[in-house]
Amino acid sequence: MTPIQQKETILVADDSSETLSFINDTLEAAGFNVLVALEGKQALTIARRIRPDMILLDAMMPSLDGFATCMELKKLSDLSAIPVIFMTGLSDTESVVKGLAAGGVDYLTKPINPEELVARMQVHLNNARLTSSAWRALDSTGQFLFSINAEGKVIWATPQTHALFAKAKADAEWRDGAMARQLVRWFDLRPQLSQQFSLDDLEYHLACVYLQTLPNNEKLLKLVDAGKAGGEVLLKQTLKLTQRESQVLFWISNGKSNRDIGEILGMSPRTVNKHLEQIFPKLGVENRTAAARIALKTLGQE
Repeated sequence: MTPIQQKETILVADDSSETLSFINDTLEAAGFNVLVALEGKQALTIARRIRPDMILLDAMMPSLDGFATCMELKKLSDLSAIPVIFMTGLSDTESVVKGLAAGGVDYLTKPINPEELVARMQVHLNNARLTSSAWRALDSTGQFLFSINAEGKVIWATPQTHALFAKAKADAEWRDGAMARQLVRWFDLRPQLSQQFSLDDLEYHLACVYLQTLPNNEKLLKLVDAGKAGGEVLLKQTLKLTQRESQVLFWISNGKSNRDIGEILGMSPRTVNKHLEQIFPKLGVENRTAAARIALKTLGQE
């Protein structure tokens, strides 16, 4: 086997001491640093303390099996990008699909062929390095970029984005809770590329723009500093509306139906209509078209 020039750290989790010894010897001979764990919880603890470059997981382990371990790993934003390869005696299609669905990048059946293992590892480590280089390049451009997973949670962000979140007092709990729910509802509506979405429940107004769908269904977004006079806030202040009324009117001005607005704001279409019944008299109009026109004029978009 050709030695690896750069020494990467590999975490191997398996409840079999014989397998651990075999994998350890194989990887050390190939030039890797090796960490070992006997079960899933121990593997997660080690990964948090010493971030490995790759993790090899046995699918069948006591307490926390490999599939559950991988899913827990993918929930941790600082560890989710680590490539995971499953090693197991389970060769049925259902188990392979389960491993890939849990977040694994590859699946090897036992007995492990050492040459094949190292070759596959090199491929996935190279891919991880390329991805990491791309993120570092984006970090250095000064752009307000971040990515989210299918649950709407932030899994990566440039330093500039973190600074803007801090400016808006958008802490991690809000980002993983309120913002994540808003973004999931928004993407359920299948927004177009470059479409902008206004984030609610912040004193300082932020919005985001949909840029691209990445592998594993992750979404790349751009954070927009809209200031305190953004969208709904401007409508609320200028037209003397309540917060909910201003939110409904903002989405009316964006051409959304009552059903769409209900999904975005987490209310029923009937409730949206009730808000419109309050908005029309305040604006001195009789229909949504006239209300949308006033909103667009207020926002300077007409």
